[in-house]
Amino acid sequence: MIKRLLIANRGEIAVRIIRTCREMNIETVVVYSQADEASLPVKMADRAVCIGPAPSSESYLKKESLIGTALATGCDAIHPGVGFLSENADFAEMALEAGLIFIGPHPRVTRMLGDKVMAKKTAREAGLPLIPGSDGAVESVAKAVDLAGEMGFPLIVKAASGGGGKGMRIVNSVEELKSAFPIASQEAKNNFGDPTLYMEKYMQKPRHVEVQLLADGKDNVIYLGERDCSVQKNHQKLLEESPSTILTDKMRARMEEASVTLFRNIGYTGAGTIEFLVEGGEFFFMEVNARVQVEHTVTELMTGVDIIRQQILACTTGVMEITQADIHIHGYALEARINARGAGRITSFVPPLGPSVRVDTHIFSGYFVPPYYDSMIAKVLIQARNRNEGIDRMIRVLKEMELEGLETNRAEQITLLSCRPFRSGNFDTSLHGQIIKK
Repeated sequence: MIKRLLIANRGEIAVRIIRTCREMNIETVVVYSQADEASLPVKMADRAVCIGPAPSSESYLKKESLIGTALATGCDAIHPGVGFLSENADFAEMALEAGLIFIGPHPRVTRMLGDKVMAKKTAREAGLPLIPGSDGAVESVAKAVDLAGEMGFPLIVKAASGGGGKGMRIVNSVEELKSAFPIASQEAKNNFGDPTLYMEKYMQKPRHVEVQLLADGKDNVIYLGERDCSVQKNHQKLLEESPSTILTDKMRARMEEASVTLFRNIGYTGAGTIEFLVEGGEFFFMEVNARVQVEHTVTELMTGVDIIRQQILACTTGVMEITQADIHIHGYALEARINARGAGRITSFVPPLGPSVRVDTHIFSGYFVPPYYDSMIAKVLIQARNRNEGIDRMIRVLKEMELEGLETNRAEQITLLSCRPFRSGNFDTSLHGQIIKK
């Protein structure tokens, strides 16, 4: 077992990793930017090292500095958290070459899955149904127009190395395609260093469902159920729940079998998620997130499994403490992301309490939320016996939470939770735009 771990991240995910490491008797070293000097991870870790100025390009994204810090502080391994370098194969490779353990899949696997075109090919070989689209990359506007004539509109143009809505455009005509293609390509290059695009048929009323898996790189691939992430704003998730109201038992079984097959085929190690779009009684492969996700906490409530713990064990020892037979999924779980609307100082923060409530956060009274990073400042979660009880509990919890000094999306979340479509379970990814008027 490793003795010391460098956390190459910030915010609530750094706090989350520190807590599990404490239970595993693993010392933690966190890196921080000058803007994060007074942050909670810095206070909690066994050691904290300033890595550079506030901009992430000068701190959290500096691979050489992160590797150097891990070596200088005697770390055995690096956990990349979420975002930043968590799916960067070059960073993982640098860590391995330096003699460190990378808490994530092998760089070969990350590269394959990070290229959305290659990932689709791999998924097809594992038997996963694909969204109708281009067979590989689309090299030019002319080729895109030709394909559009075959596929029909609406279409969605996507970055091959992308995610989070970057390098993505929905188009409804040839004129829109000609205009959007070069813009999406440039955006993909700016954000991911790769201008490559591909195209898919745009599903107009889909649900977004993902499955959580753990794997040891060999034969032990564990399916931990699904999460429904259909409530989104600009492709950014807002509410995540489990189980999904859209899946039948038959669809769920097919999704589980194909997902486990994919991870076993590629020799996946650690925690990972496969994302699907569901429409018309069918599900279609979208992408693999080769890392732990923000919303892994929903699955932890549904299963009782510490996903970070098993991820660390899988990547450092090659052996997890659990098998599929140990997984028992029951009840209902719901997560609401609380996002800040701008920078500012939190004058008062009192997290909600009560039965079956969990709050993962890095904020506290007096904390200054810097303007440089992701807007999420807390994840509020509940457990319940069923969905109706869970929604009622979440509304109570969000109303109870005291958070002053900073504008957030809390009221918007309550509106979404209270609306008739969400309550009924009959909604799709357009829900936010329908309910929240600009």
